[in-house]
Amino acid sequence: MNIELSGKKKVVADGITVAELIVQEQLETPKHVKVAVNDDFVEVDAFEKTVLQEGDVVEFLIFMGGGCR
Repeated sequence: MNIELSGKKKVVADGITVAELIVQEQLETPKHVKVAVNDDFVEVDAFEKTVLQEGDVVEFLIFMGGGCR
């Protein structure tokens, strides 16, 4: 099925969950990612239960630490 992931069209397996998509995309810091599906944030404990649908728009937001010198 077709979704939009971080602004790019992507073909993924039917019935893929948010958790499976995170693994598939090999995110470097999966524990620090926030996920929005169609502009709604998905809670971490719902990643495995949230099944993506045809045409969904998914955004990964990864928080990074940093500081001033």
